[in-house]
Amino acid sequence: MSLSQEPVFSELKNKFVCTSKDITNEPYCGKSGRHAPTGKGISTTNGAGPHNLQLFVLAPDGTVLHCLPGYWAPQDLVHELKLAEDLFTVWKNPQLSRGQKNQMFKQMQLSHLNEHPTDMVRRSRMQGFDQKFEAKNRPYQSDTVKNPQLAVQALAQNNNKLLAQAFKTTDQIAHERMAQRPFVPYSQFDVAVYTDYGKQRYEKNEDFRDMSGQLVMNPKTGEAIPPGQRKMQKRSGVQNFQGGRMRRMRNNMLSNGSL
Repeated sequence: MSLSQEPVFSELKNKFVCTSKDITNEPYCGKSGRHAPTGKGISTTNGAGPHNLQLFVLAPDGTVLHCLPGYWAPQDLVHELKLAEDLFTVWKNPQLSRGQKNQMFKQMQLSHLNEHPTDMVRRSRMQGFDQKFEAKNRPYQSDTVKNPQLAVQALAQNNNKLLAQAFKTTDQIAHERMAQRPFVPYSQFDVAVYTDYGKQRYEKNEDFRDMSGQLVMNPKTGEAIPPGQRKMQKRSGVQNFQGGRMRRMRNNMLSNGSL
């Protein structure tokens, strides 16, 4: 879990009040299985599992400064927390009108994309099964697709590399969607619409893999898979387990405690 890893841990400890909300019964909640806190956790990409987890950063009055759907790597999450701090400075400035605050919110969300390190962008590739879901069901309607024609073509050819080129990265999706929601009260934030991309079910069968990410047990039967038939988890980047995991069914609210 990225919240317990540096540099995020110190940032949260020193500047934020952390709490959580169980979203199990919310209509937008994902359909993934539950996993114990002591279970294995496999590394994944930024924005993976948007229906299962949302990381909210709130002002003390409950205004949403930022929301990150799904899992985010600690080194990337800290960049987003700093943006939320800057947005909080705007929100509490009595010399700005609400219209000025809204405009600055939009500009800061969109311009922040240009500040993302190259490695962060690489870690923000949408999961392949989510790309296929969007390409199959709504290639011309989804704001996650930057080239609908290419998405349809890649899906028909079963060309995953080409499919990835047709999609925006999840960091771009998050910032573009947040730019449309300036300083919204948490009680009015449209979580279902905001997190709506990819499949409702997110399941990588972490508890059935070894430390290298290789599937060693059959998730359906629980039986061991012979060494010659084992498959490695396919994903960009390093294939390994982290110290934590992406929690299921959880909406984390990080309230800025600067005031």
